[in-house]
Amino acid sequence: MQWDDVRYFLALSRQGSLSAAARALGVEHSTVSRRVGQLEATLRLRLFDRLPRGWVPTAEGQRLIAGAQALEAEMLAFERDASSARGGLRGTVRLSVPPLLLQHVLMPLLAPWPTLYPEIALDLVGENRQSRLAQGEAEIALRLAAPTDEGLIARPLAEVGYALYTARERPLPAPPEQVFIGFDRSMGDLPKRAWMDAHAAGRRMALRSNDFVAMQQAARAGWGIAMLPRFLGQADPLLMPVPGAPAVPSQPLYLMMHPGLRRSERVQAMVRFLVQAFGARAPELA
Repeated sequence: MQWDDVRYFLALSRQGSLSAAARALGVEHSTVSRRVGQLEATLRLRLFDRLPRGWVPTAEGQRLIAGAQALEAEMLAFERDASSARGGLRGTVRLSVPPLLLQHVLMPLLAPWPTLYPEIALDLVGENRQSRLAQGEAEIALRLAAPTDEGLIARPLAEVGYALYTARERPLPAPPEQVFIGFDRSMGDLPKRAWMDAHAAGRRMALRSNDFVAMQQAARAGWGIAMLPRFLGQADPLLMPVPGAPAVPSQPLYLMMHPGLRRSERVQAMVRFLVQAFGARAPELA
C-alpha cells in the first residue's frame, strides 16, 4: 500500500468531487481517479460510489476514514519532525494570507526579507479560507478571525481598523438619505456585517459584496458609503472618511501555526520577522 494513495483517498472523501480534490492536491483530476482506483484494487474494496452529484464514500470507505486520518496525522508529524531536525536558516516557508492583506500590507513589509534571509524562500498563498495547518497546507497562517482549532498556536499580531468611506468628490446626503454598500450573505453572521446592517438601519443598500476591492471601487464611483479597512481607505485619494460617523470596531489579526513547528529555525525566523514588522506598523493598521 502506498501512503500517497491514502492521501488521495482522504482528499476525495473531504472534497466530494474529483475536480475539487485535484485542486486541493494540485494535480489533474485523472490522477485522483487513478490513485483512488489503485487503492481500491490494492484493498479489494470499493471505497466510493460514483454518483452524478459527486463521489460519496461507501460504507466500507466511511469505516476507513478515521484510520486514514490517523495515518495522515502520523505522517505529517514525521514530516514536521524531519523539517525541524534539518535545522538551519534555509529551505521554504509557506504562508497563507488573505489576498487583500497580502497585497496591501504584507508584501511591503517583506521587502527586507531576501537580504536578511537569502536562503529561505517564501511560498505565499492568498486565500480567505482557513488553511488546514495540521494537515500541512501551510506552515504559518495570518487570519482576521479567532482560531477555532484548539491544537494550534495563535498569537495576535495587530488590530486592523475599519472606517466608513465615501467618494471625496460627491456630495454626501443627510443621514436619512444616505445609501450604503454592505456585505453579502456569504459573510454570514460575521461582526462586520452585523455592525454595518445595524448602522444602515433599514436604509437602502445599493450593493452587497464579499470583496473589499469591489466595495472600494463602488464607493469611489459614488454608489454609497462602504466599510473598508483603514489601510485600504486611507491610501485612496478618491475616498474620504464619512464625517461624524461612529467608530467601527477593529478586528484582531492572528498569526497561527502548528506547535510541531516550534523547533524549525526557518519557521521561527519568519515568526520573529512578522511579529516585529507588524508591531512597527501597528499604529497605521489600527
